[in-house]
Amino acid sequence: MTFQSKKPQLDAPKQENARSVVKIPRAEQWSMSPSTGGHAYQIMVYEPAEEAPASGYPVIYVLDANAVFGTMVEAVRLQGRRPEKTGVIPAIIVGIGYPTEATFSPHRYADYTPEATTEYTNQPDGTPLPPQGGADRFLQFIEDELKPRIESQYRINRSRQAIFGHSLGGLFVLHTLLTKPEAFRYYIAGSPSLHWNQKLMQTEEEAFIARLDSDPIQAEVWIGIGEQEKIHPAGNNGRALGLTERLSSLHHPGLTIQFTEFEGENHVSVLPFLISRSLRLACSPETI
Repeated sequence: MTFQSKKPQLDAPKQENARSVVKIPRAEQWSMSPSTGGHAYQIMVYEPAEEAPASGYPVIYVLDANAVFGTMVEAVRLQGRRPEKTGVIPAIIVGIGYPTEATFSPHRYADYTPEATTEYTNQPDGTPLPPQGGADRFLQFIEDELKPRIESQYRINRSRQAIFGHSLGGLFVLHTLLTKPEAFRYYIAGSPSLHWNQKLMQTEEEAFIARLDSDPIQAEVWIGIGEQEKIHPAGNNGRALGLTERLSSLHHPGLTIQFTEFEGENHVSVLPFLISRSLRLACSPETI
């Protein structure tokens, strides 16, 4: 994936039929390693051409950026042009990926899972899964190092920060909601892997509910999943719906949660629908 500098540059004349790399306008990237050690991340940032609101742009932090950053950027770039028609205002997109040309990195197993599970230890072909259980370290990197850097370099609205994750990334989004709900205003979990370490997730949910009365939050949550995922033995459609119903029944004034099942879509094909719909949650023209 190649990114174009935000400052336009004149290209040298090219021969007819010469080939060049396709670029994402107004996007840039850099490598960033946690100060506490560990592997590096490829940080990808898109800044809109439109002038920032007085309060700053909304910002969406996108997991698995090697796979979905481009789709998210094009969706907000297109829809953000006409907020009065689309219900989407321009936003900063921050992709958190890995220094690889591959769509996914094995590091995501450690970054997105809150604790290693003894139930899922091998790939479908029998090979061992990569290390797991580093979600809290990953969240600390986002909160203590990545967010301050983004806030120092871009005009963002700190009260309008969202996080988007799919599959194991969706699990991380919900783990963050349940353990550090003040980290973001909007939580978008696509096809979350709620079968992963169910006992721990239940404990986190119970602790989250127990502290709601004494520790009010302001969070809007949306869980989206493909209809065809119902046939998977993990049963995550039912798990996601159940979580939605339990949290909705609390009627907490600062917490809203929605569940959407996309007809005819599977675990992968659902992604463009999730991305497009999530913009109307995180980038609505509301005034805060």
